[in-house]
Amino acid sequence: MRQLTLGLLTTVLCGCGGLLPRSDQSVNVTWKSFDEAKAAFDRIQPGFTSVSDLEPLGFDPYTSPNTTILTYLDVIKYFMPNQSIRLDDLDPAVQACIRARNACRGFRMSAGETHSKRHGSVVLDLFNFRRRATQSGWQFTALLLAHDDRITYKLWGGQPKLDGRTDRRNPLGPLQSMDDVLPAVVQ
Repeated sequence: MRQLTLGLLTTVLCGCGGLLPRSDQSVNVTWKSFDEAKAAFDRIQPGFTSVSDLEPLGFDPYTSPNTTILTYLDVIKYFMPNQSIRLDDLDPAVQACIRARNACRGFRMSAGETHSKRHGSVVLDLFNFRRRATQSGWQFTALLLAHDDRITYKLWGGQPKLDGRTDRRNPLGPLQSMDDVLPAVVQ
């Protein structure tokens, strides 16, 4: 009986990683990967693709989640964040958009997936002695400019592969987080 109790206690203290928190976050799940999003983006042809042509590609600014519709003033802030960048420094399509004022719109879209999973001992994690986690996923961002319903400019960026690890050790465990509370109590 004692060995069974000891075995169960050891399992609870050292194992049971499945009891640790995990999280998944998806943003605009039209595509399953960075490569799929980039391939869809590559099919957009400035000067030929209309705003209505964006829907089958997954870039519909009016129905795709996490889309920001930009006015020409937003486009100015985006491309000219300070006075050292002049209008003449910008791509001709961006210049034309800004000069067209209300006839031009911008669309900024984000897509991606992030997965986070904690590893290790449940007890060490629960009492804040050691927390280990891994993060993975991808993130894609697209910026499109449309002048009179025709895409005139496109720009993309992102992170094709997110891969991170966190290993936080607190030798004092639950007392380690008390440093945030103690100064408030002392005052």
